[in-house]
Amino acid sequence: MKTLICGKGGCGKSTLTALLAQSMARKGCNVLVVDNDESNFGLHRQLGLELPQDFLNYFGGKKELGEKMRESFSTGEAVSFFENRWKIPDIPEEYVSVKGNLSLMAVGKIHDFGEGCACPMGVLSKHLLKNIDVQDNDFVFIDTEAGIEHFGRGVEEGCDALLMVLDPSYESIRLSEKISSLASAAGKDIYYVLNKIDEESKSFLSVKVPEDLILATLPVMESVFKAGLLGSEFNVESEEIESIASFLTDLKG
Repeated sequence: MKTLICGKGGCGKSTLTALLAQSMARKGCNVLVVDNDESNFGLHRQLGLELPQDFLNYFGGKKELGEKMRESFSTGEAVSFFENRWKIPDIPEEYVSVKGNLSLMAVGKIHDFGEGCACPMGVLSKHLLKNIDVQDNDFVFIDTEAGIEHFGRGVEEGCDALLMVLDPSYESIRLSEKISSLASAAGKDIYYVLNKIDEESKSFLSVKVPEDLILATLPVMESVFKAGLLGSEFNVESEEIESIASFLTDLKG
C-alpha cells in the first residue's frame, strides 16, 4: 500500500511519516519511505538512517532531467523514465538507506543557491510512485512538501490513500477544505490525523473535518519534540500511532 502524507508546513507530516514507518517496521512489514520534500533535511535522522543520494542522480541529475522534460514537451511525446516496473528491492542500492526492513529514498533536495525550481523532482515523484509495485507485506509512505503543489504535479496518481495532518491553526482548516476537494477530483480516499491537539482544539477541529474520517488525535509528545530538536532517531511507541497503523493494515486488506 502506498500512502501519501500531506498538510501545511510545520503540521507534523515528517513526524507522522517517521512514526508510522517505524511502527509498521516493528510489525515485520517491509517499509519504504519516500522523502518527497526537497527542502526538508531532517526525516532521515528521525528514522535513524543516513540521507541517501538524490534519486534524481540516477537520471543524470536535475539539469539533465529538466532537459529531457523540455524535449518531451517540444515533441509532444510523453516523457518516459522507466523501462521496467520495480518492486522495492529493485531500487538501486546507492539511492536507498536501509536498516533491517526499513528503507528510505529521497527524490531530490535543493542543494545550491539559484539551482532553479523543483519541478523535475515533482514529475519524477509521480512516475516513481506509479512504477513501484507493492507486494503483500509492503508499505510505502510518501512525505510531501508543504501545501498542495504535489496535487498540481499529479503525485497522488501513484498512491492508494492520503493522510492529511492538521494542527490547531486556521491555515490547516482552510487547507483541509482544498485538499479534500483535490483528493476527490483525483479519486483518492483521504483521512485525517489531528496533531498537537488538546481537548478544546479537538472539539473545534472535529466539526471542521468529517469526524468519521479522523483516524487519531495526537497530543504534543515531549519525547518526539526533544528528538526532533536534537536531530536524533525517534524511539517512541504510541497507542494513537498504532491505531493508525492498524487501520492502514485493515484498509490494505
